This record gives sequence, C-alpha cells and structure tokens, in this order.
Amino acid sequence: MSNAKEIKIKKGDTVRVITGSHKGTEGTVLSVSRETNKAIVGGVNLVKKHNKPNAQNPQGGITEKEAPIHISNLSLLTSEGKTTRVGYRMEEGNKVRFSKKTDEVI
Repeated sequence: MSNAKEIKIKKGDTVRVITGSHKGTEGTVLSVSRETNKAIVGGVNLVKKHNKPNAQNPQGGITEKEAPIHISNLSLLTSEGKTTRVGYRMEEGNKVRFSKKTDEVI
C-alpha cells in the first residue's frame, strides 16, 4: 500500500502556478500523472525540443512543448479567478469537490 496523497487537481481544471519561474501564469490541466505527482498545464512551462530530421519531418527543427509541473506548485482557480484550496463533501449520496474559499461545488 502506497502512502501517496490524493491529488485534488483533475484534468480540465483551470489552475495558476503559485511558485517557481512561471509564477502567476494560468492554464488548463491537460493531464495528471499520479505516480510522479505532476501535471501538464497548457501554455505553461514550455520547453524547446530539438528534433532530428526523419521520415515524418524531413526538415527537423525545434518545437515547443509543455513540461510537467509538480502538483504542489499549482493552485485551483474559482469561477471568479481566485486561487482556492479543495475540499470534499457528500451531496445527495455523491462525493463532490468544493472550493474552500467560496464554498461552491467545482
């Protein structure tokens, strides 16, 4: 049994980077890796990748792609655009996530 914490950020959430060189930038979560506790956020933490020429890309070149960011460096945004922490509660027999700042269901 692993002692990994539950990841409270899911694919499709809008998040803000709260620390690091990309602090303050916002984007949508494209994917979450539960094993490494990292997420890929669209338009954030872009890195350049040098591609060798091959059959699909005979020219080669440099492309930009998103690199993973640790979950602890991300904060979920409310509908008003403010950062918030996430809580869980039961509503009508369903477990739902809610914003601890505004108490709205996410």
